[in-house]
Amino acid sequence: MSENEQEIYATLVEINQEPTELYKILKFADIVSGGGEAKQVISEGYVYLNGEVETRKRKKIYAGDLLHFNGQYFQIALKGATDDYELLEEQEQPETTPSKQENKAPRGKKARKAITF
Repeated sequence: MSENEQEIYATLVEINQEPTELYKILKFADIVSGGGEAKQVISEGYVYLNGEVETRKRKKIYAGDLLHFNGQYFQIALKGATDDYELLEEQEQPETTPSKQENKAPRGKKARKAITF
């Protein structure tokens, strides 16, 4: 891994069908408390989709997309097609300091737990 790369540890969110609307993923995966809150945090620019701010509540999300919200990453996968993701337990995550993460572009995606809805 080069200096400008880092591994991202993401929670795996499995969807039953694609596409699925962004606010529904936040709601059903319990990332937020409800649909109203999901729509609000999206419209206010707190949700990132594949590294860019996403403000469209009904944005279509597909397997392979990476969400970032509230300091956490969420990897989207189609239910039953999760063989490509390495599932890690909480204690297996490497310790990183904020100074090591600054100015580094994301590289790998690894899931630490799965959420299915």
